[in-house]
Amino acid sequence: MDWILNNLWVVPAIPFVAFFVILFVGKRLPAKGAEVGIAALGVCWVLAVWSCVAWINRPTVVYEGGERLRAYIEHNYTWFNNGQVRLIFGFHADGLAVVMVFVVATISLLVHVYSTEYMKGDRRYTYYFAGLSLFTTGMFVLVTAASTLQGLFGWELMGVTSFMLIGHWWEDQANSNAAMKAFLTTRTGDVGLLVGITILFFGAHQTFNWESLNIQALTGRIDHTVLLWGALALTLAVIGKSAQFPLHTWLPDAMAGPTPVSALIHAATMVVAGVYLVARTYGVFWVAFSIGPHTNGHHGFNVLAVVGGVTILIAALLAFVQDDIKKVLAYSTVSQLGYMVMALACGAWAGGVFHLFTHAFFKACLFLGAGSVSHSGAHHSFDMKKEMGGLKKYMPTTYWTFVVASCALAGIFPLAGFWSKDEILLSSGRNGYALFTVVGVVGAMLTAAYMTRCVYLTFHGEYRGHGHPHESNRVLTVPLIILAALSVCAGWLSAFGLHYFSDWTRNETFVTAKVQDYPFSLPLAGVALGLALAAAGLAGFFYVREEVRLRGFSERNALARAGKDFLVNKYYLDHLYTDIIVRSIRRPIAQGAYWFDQNVIDAVVNAVATTTRQVANFVYDSIDQVVVDGAVNGVGAAAEEGGIALRTLQNGRVQFYAAILFAAAALLGLGLVLFI
Repeated sequence: MDWILNNLWVVPAIPFVAFFVILFVGKRLPAKGAEVGIAALGVCWVLAVWSCVAWINRPTVVYEGGERLRAYIEHNYTWFNNGQVRLIFGFHADGLAVVMVFVVATISLLVHVYSTEYMKGDRRYTYYFAGLSLFTTGMFVLVTAASTLQGLFGWELMGVTSFMLIGHWWEDQANSNAAMKAFLTTRTGDVGLLVGITILFFGAHQTFNWESLNIQALTGRIDHTVLLWGALALTLAVIGKSAQFPLHTWLPDAMAGPTPVSALIHAATMVVAGVYLVARTYGVFWVAFSIGPHTNGHHGFNVLAVVGGVTILIAALLAFVQDDIKKVLAYSTVSQLGYMVMALACGAWAGGVFHLFTHAFFKACLFLGAGSVSHSGAHHSFDMKKEMGGLKKYMPTTYWTFVVASCALAGIFPLAGFWSKDEILLSSGRNGYALFTVVGVVGAMLTAAYMTRCVYLTFHGEYRGHGHPHESNRVLTVPLIILAALSVCAGWLSAFGLHYFSDWTRNETFVTAKVQDYPFSLPLAGVALGLALAAAGLAGFFYVREEVRLRGFSERNALARAGKDFLVNKYYLDHLYTDIIVRSIRRPIAQGAYWFDQNVIDAVVNAVATTTRQVANFVYDSIDQVVVDGAVNGVGAAAEEGGIALRTLQNGRVQFYAAILFAAAALLGLGLVLFI
C-alpha cells in the first residue's frame, strides 16, 4: 500500500512524458494528442486516490508531547556537489502533499476532458494539450518537492506554461499583453522567492530541505532576524504568485486565455502556490511573525495577515462592478486567496489548507460553468449585461451546478465553503486576531452579494444576447456535475466538529509549533451564515425589484458615482503601475537606449565604415593600381617587347635559318672544346 508514497515521483513524471509525446507525435494521433493528455491524467488521478488511501491507512506514531500523527516519507538523492555543499533533490509524501496531488489530478483531468469540446477546431489544439500537460507537471513538482530549490523548479515551470496558455490566442494584442503582464508581475514576486530561499539556505546551515527548515526554525536553531527577513522575502513571493494586494492586478487580465486554462489556474496550484508555500514553510512564518496565540507577540496582526485581510475586501468590492463573468470570478479568486493567506497568518493552518481544498472544486465548477454559458448560451461572449440573462430555462444543468458552486463560495450551509470558512473565522478569533475575524465575516457577506448579482445577471431576467442558447453537451456538463457534487460533500470532512481533514494533514511542523485546531462553534457559524444570507437577500432584492429606488443611485449621486468610478478604474492601480511607474521608468530607459544607439553604437558603426572606406581607397590606389596592376602590366609589356624582338627571326629565308643553325653548332662545339 505504501509503494505509491515511496514513489511519488511517478506522478509528475507521467504528464512530463505525456508533454513530449503530444508535442512530437500528437498531430499524427486520431484525437490530435488530447487522448494522451487525458490518459496520463487518468493514471495520475488513480495514483492520487491510491496515495490518499495509503496515507489515511498509514499507522500513526507518537510524536512530541504524546501527539500522534502519520510520519512523512521522504527520499532524497544527490543532485551535485558544490565544494562542501551537497545539493539534493527528492520527493516528500505527507498529508498536505497527497491532498494537493489529489486536487491537481482531479481538476486537471476534468479540465482535459472539458477542453476536448471547448477547444474543438482550435488552430493550436495539439499545442494547447501539450501546454496543459507541462502546466500540470509544474504543479505536481511543486507539491511533491522535498526542498525549496526543487519547489522553485515547479514554481517557475508553472510561470512559463501559464504565460504560454494565457497568451494562447496571441494574435489578439490584448491576449499577448495579458500574458506578458502576468509573467512580469509574478516575476516581481519571484525575486522575493529567490531572496528568501537564499537567506534561509544560509540561515539554516546550508540546507534547502523544507522539513529541516521548519524544525530548525521552531527549535531556535535559526536566528530570528534571519527568519524575519526570509519570511518577508517569501511574503513578496506570495503577493506576486497568489495575486495579493498590491500585485493582484495580473490575475483578472489573465482571463484572456481559454476558459479551461482559467479554471486550472484558479482552482489547482498555480495561484494557490503562494498559499502552499506558506503552508509548507509554516515553521518559518510561525516564528518570524510570532503567529501563535501562546507567544503574545503578534498583538492581533502581522504583515501577512494585513496583506490577506486587505485583499479580501478590495477584491470583493471590485467584483461588484465587473460585467465580464470571468472577471467576477477572477476577483472572487483573489478575495478567496486572501482568506487562505489571512488564515495561515492568523494561526488557522488547518482552516487555510482546508479552504484551499474546498475552493478548488467550487471555483473550477464556476469557471467551467462560465465557459459553458459562453460556449452554448452567449455566442462566445462573457458579457453578462449584453449577451446573457434568462439562461436558466435554456441551460438547466449549467444553471444548477453554477448555483451550487456559488452557494459553496458564499459559505452557505451545508456546502463545502461553509465549513472551511467557518474554521478560518473560528481559529482566527480564538488565536487573538479578532479584527481579521470581522474582516472574514464582511468578506463572506460581500461574496454572497456579488455572486447573487452574477447569478441573476447571467441566468435570470430576459435574454439579452443575439445567439440561440441551448444546453451544452455532456462533455461540458458532466465535469460540472462532478465538481458541483464535490462542492457539496468535500466540506463534510470537517463538518459538525469532525476533524478528518486536519487529522490527515497535520504534520511535524503543525505539532511542533503547537498549532491549535478548535472544535466547531455553532453560534459563530450561525452568525456568519445569517449575515451571508442577509447580504445575498439584499443583493437579490436590489437586482430583482425594479422599483427599488437605489437602482441607478450611482448615476444620480455624485459621491456614489465617484465611488463607482474608483472601483471601475480598479483603485487606479493599473494607472499607477502602467502610466506612472512603468512609464516613468520606461521613458528614461528608452531615451538612454536611444542616446546610446545614436552616440555609441552608430558612432562605432560609422567609424568602422569610414575606416573601411579609407582602407579600401588606399588598397585601390596604392596596392591594386600601382603594385598589382603595375606587375601585371609590366609582365604584359615585357612579353610584348620580347615578341617584337623574336619576330625578326621569323623571316622565312632558309639561308638565314641555316646560318643560325651553323652558328649554334659552332658555339656548341667551341663550348665542348673549352670546357671538356
